[in-house]
Amino acid sequence: MTSLLLVEDDAVIRASVSLALERYGFRTATAADGLSGLEAAQAGGHDLLLLDVMLPGLDGISLCRRIRETSQVPILMMSARGDGLDVVAGLEGGADDYVVKPVDLSVLVARIRSLLRRAAFARPVPAEPTAGQAVAFAVLDFGELSIDTGALEVRRAGQRVELTPTELRLLLEFAAHPGIVLERATLLRTVWDYGWDGDSRVVDLCVQRLRKKIGTDRIETVRGFGYKLRTS
Repeated sequence: MTSLLLVEDDAVIRASVSLALERYGFRTATAADGLSGLEAAQAGGHDLLLLDVMLPGLDGISLCRRIRETSQVPILMMSARGDGLDVVAGLEGGADDYVVKPVDLSVLVARIRSLLRRAAFARPVPAEPTAGQAVAFAVLDFGELSIDTGALEVRRAGQRVELTPTELRLLLEFAAHPGIVLERATLLRTVWDYGWDGDSRVVDLCVQRLRKKIGTDRIETVRGFGYKLRTS
C-alpha cells in the first residue's frame, strides 16, 4: 500500500485529510510540526510527502529544503495563499507541485497520483526485462550532458546528477524533442499530467532548478513560447 506522510499543524485538517486519503487507499502517517515532520521524513518509508507551508518549529519551506538535502522523495506543498510568495518559495525549495487550501480532495488525490506515477516512471528498468517487454533505450549525449534512458541516470561532465522524479521527467521530455521549443502548457500536460490549465510557475521554477544541476545554458528560454534543450 502506498505510504504518505502528511505534515499539518491544524488538527482538524490533519485528521480530515488523513481520513479522506485512507478512504482512497493510501496509508497515511501524520506529523503536527516541522521538526517532527523532518524526523519522520528522515526515517523513510514514505512514497510521498504532503507539507503545509505554515508549520511551527520549522516551516514547510525550510522543511522541504532540509529533506531535499538527502532525499528525492516526491513533495507536494499545501499553501493557504495560492498566489503568494509561499508557492514560489516552496517550488524553489524543491517541491514538485502544490495545492491551495482549503484542499479540494479530488484535486489533491489527482496531484498525488500524478506525482506517484512520475516517481514510478523514474525507477530504472530491470537489467533483464520480463518476457514480451520492449526495450528501446539509449544513452543520449548533449555536450557534457549524458542521459542514460534505460538506467535513468544523468551525468554532467562524467559526474552523476541527482534529480527529483519531476526534474528527471522534465529533462527526458526535453531530450525526446532536442532543439524543439516546448510550450509551458504542453509541459504541464506531459510532465505534470495536468488535465486542465495549470500554474505555469511550476514549469518555470522546475526548469530553474534543473538548470542549476545540468548547466544554466543547457535549457534555452524562447520568450513568449517556452523552452528548448540545446543540443551542443
